[in-house]
Amino acid sequence: MTTTRIGLISDTHGLLRPQAIDFLRGCAHIVHGGDIGTPEVLAQLEEIAPVTAVRGNNDRADWATHIPETEYLQIGDVFLYAIHDLALIDIDPAGAGVQVVMSGHTHQPLIEQRGGVLFVNPGSAGPRRFRLPICAGELIVDGKNVSARIEHFDIPTP
Repeated sequence: MTTTRIGLISDTHGLLRPQAIDFLRGCAHIVHGGDIGTPEVLAQLEEIAPVTAVRGNNDRADWATHIPETEYLQIGDVFLYAIHDLALIDIDPAGAGVQVVMSGHTHQPLIEQRGGVLFVNPGSAGPRRFRLPICAGELIVDGKNVSARIEHFDIPTP
């Protein structure tokens, strides 16, 4: 069985930090949870691995109109559903056969099991908001098994 590493990043708001780029190297795929900020962020991520992105509430410019608000992604035997703002989820993930729901928006990292579904918010990898950490995440998919981890970047608070 092959283990697959999926990078999770969100709320870059136009800033793709070198720490995030280094962390995401070696991923088989990257999922961006919205509030991308600029098309250059997606282009830089595409240099690392294929990217699936959803549009965030701040992605309003013309370049972002083609980006969907939600996305399904199959990684091996695992189905992932991506949405920027978890409060707007319009599916029953478990009923839809989804094992992972990835979101952004809050800038607060989260890994939580709910009703057999893994909910992951990798936090914000872009500009610091309040005193929240700067981070990204990863999924490790091994057959039907999936685990998540958040990587906090050592960036001093001003």
